[in-house]
Amino acid sequence: MIKYVKNIDDISQYQCGKLPANAQKLDTPATMDEMMKKSLPIAVILCTVMFLTLFIKTFTNKVLAIFPPAVLGGVLIGFLLLIVHEWLHAIAYPSVAEVSIGKLKGKMVWVALASFPLKRSRFIIMCLLPFLLGIVPWVLFILSASQNTVFNGLMFGVACMGMVSPYPDVYNVITVLKQAKNTDNIMFWGDDIYRISSC
Repeated sequence: MIKYVKNIDDISQYQCGKLPANAQKLDTPATMDEMMKKSLPIAVILCTVMFLTLFIKTFTNKVLAIFPPAVLGGVLIGFLLLIVHEWLHAIAYPSVAEVSIGKLKGKMVWVALASFPLKRSRFIIMCLLPFLLGIVPWVLFILSASQNTVFNGLMFGVACMGMVSPYPDVYNVITVLKQAKNTDNIMFWGDDIYRISSC
């Protein structure tokens, strides 16, 4: 079940499901701010990929493939799609799970919060599903003719937002791949991530 919450004050309030006795906390940063800082290199890599794509398209066709003001429009569209980003996280959960989507109080940050055990593979899909918002416009940008500068600019801007905004989710995936077994269930609880062994 997905529900909308207007202002989310305390994340842990929405991630307090029943934690099994055999759950083990993964080694994660103590605060969200610390996690955002540690995951920043991922954002840098994703940005580099995007601008490398632009450089190759421009260099190959010997013409700037984007109309710069259109890029700003694309970034704005990408910003508006952030709520869709969170919805894509939410639909990966089974219907019996309660997922709250809303904006953090006092911040321009949208979140999808749930405290429900997922198989490790499903948890990874849940984390990475919002990349669709970057991959689809990125592919359209690559395939579009260089002369379509307005369309290309819009797609490049949307792709930048869609490709870079999931960088904390990528950090969570890397954490889970390093610290949990393929047979484990993974669950958010409070501000932390737990692995639940199936044995």
